[in-house]
Amino acid sequence: MHDIKWIRDNPEEFDMALARRGIPSMSAQIIEIDEASRAITTELQELQNRRNEISKQIGFLKSKGEDADHLISAVADLKVRMSRLEEDKKKRVSAGQRVLQEIPNLPFDDVPDGKDEDDNVEVRAVGDKPLFDFVVKDHVDIGENLGLMDFETASNLAGSRFVVTKGLLARMERSLSALMLEIHTEEFGYMEVNPPLLVRDAAVYGTGQLPKFSDDLFKTTTGHWLIPTAEVPLTNLIADKLLSEDELPLRFTAYTPCFRSEAGAAGKDTRGMLRQHQFSKVELVSVVHPDYAVAEHERMTACAEEVLKRLGLHYRVVVLSTGDLGFSARKTYDIEVWLPGQGRYREISSCSNCGDFQARRMNARFRRSDRKGTAFPHTLNGSGLAVGRTLIAVLENYQNSNGSITVPTALRPYMGGLEKIDASGRY
Repeated sequence: MHDIKWIRDNPEEFDMALARRGIPSMSAQIIEIDEASRAITTELQELQNRRNEISKQIGFLKSKGEDADHLISAVADLKVRMSRLEEDKKKRVSAGQRVLQEIPNLPFDDVPDGKDEDDNVEVRAVGDKPLFDFVVKDHVDIGENLGLMDFETASNLAGSRFVVTKGLLARMERSLSALMLEIHTEEFGYMEVNPPLLVRDAAVYGTGQLPKFSDDLFKTTTGHWLIPTAEVPLTNLIADKLLSEDELPLRFTAYTPCFRSEAGAAGKDTRGMLRQHQFSKVELVSVVHPDYAVAEHERMTACAEEVLKRLGLHYRVVVLSTGDLGFSARKTYDIEVWLPGQGRYREISSCSNCGDFQARRMNARFRRSDRKGTAFPHTLNGSGLAVGRTLIAVLENYQNSNGSITVPTALRPYMGGLEKIDASGRY
C-alpha cells in the first residue's frame, strides 16, 4: 500500500517510478479521488460545527420556554445531509483504496530497468560448474531410474504438477529441510515457527497476493486460502501490532508445504518437479527498523547462499530488473542454482526488500524510542531455500555414471551417514 500524503507531495516521482515498471501515470487519478474525499471531510466538519451551534441555540431557547421547532427541523435536515455525505465519502475512500491496493511497490533507484527476466543483472557467481565424463541426466530420469520418483502415480492421485517421492529421496528432501532450519536457527538467529497453512483474506491481502493475484492461489470451500509461501503467515505475525523499537529486528523461519495454482504458467516447466502445485520450502522473514532494511536484505541473501555453499552447489546471484520485480518488492535478489541436466541456471531462492509496503497493508507499526509517534517497520522475505528445487540440484549435480547419487557431505549426518543412493538402497 502506498502513502497518499507522499503521492500528493511527490506526484512526478511516483509516476516516474511506476513508469519504470511499465505502468501509466496514476498520481492524478489518486489525488483527484483523495481531494474529493478531503473536501467532503471539510464540509462534514463545517456541518458538524453548524449543528453544534444550532443545538446550543435550541438549548438556550428551551431554557427560556421559547419555541425551537424551526431549529430542531434545521438540525434534522443537517443530519440527513451529513448522512449522505458520509456515505459519499465512504464510497470515495473505498474507490481510492481499490486503486491503491492494485498498484505494485516502487522500485529502488539502484534496481536495473528492464522488461523481463532477460534484463536481470548478475551480481556474482559462486563455485564452479561440475564436470562430467558421461552424458548427464535430468532429475526426472535420475529419480525414475532409481524407482524413487513417481509422477504417474501422483497424476492418478491428484492430476498434473504433482509428484510422489519415496524411500531415500523422500528422506533426502526431509534432510535438506532439517539442514536448512538448523543453519538458519542455530547460526543466523531466526526463530523457527510452525504456522497455519490455511489463512484468511486479510493475511493474503497483507502480503500483497490479494486482490490482484487470487487466480494464483487455492481457496477452500470455507473461504480460507492455502498459503502460496510461508511468507504470508510469518509476515502477518505482526499484523495489527504495535511493536516497540527494542523488539526489532524480528527474524522468523518456517518449513512448510506451499500451494500455487500456477495459473499463469500453462505449458511452462511441465516436466519434472520444477513447477508444482504443491512443494516444500524453508522461508525467511525479517521485520526491521527502516534504517537497517538495506543491510538486512544483504544479510538475508547471504543466509540463503550459505545453504548452497554447504552443499557444494554452483550458483549465481542476480538482481531483478523492474520488469521482473514482484508485486510487493522494492528490490529482489534471485539466487539461481546450476542444473547440469538442463544446462542452465534455475531460481532456487528469491530474497526481497518490501520496504513499508506490507506493513502499511497489515497496519503494523512500531513505537520509536527517539521521538514521539509511530512508524511502519520494513519487511523482507526470502527462500532459504526451495526444498524441492534443492533436491533437484543435488540429484543433477551429484549424479554418477551408474545412476547412483553421491550424498553431499553436509547432508550425511541427516541421512544416517549414508554416502550414496542407488536403486538397491530404498531403506
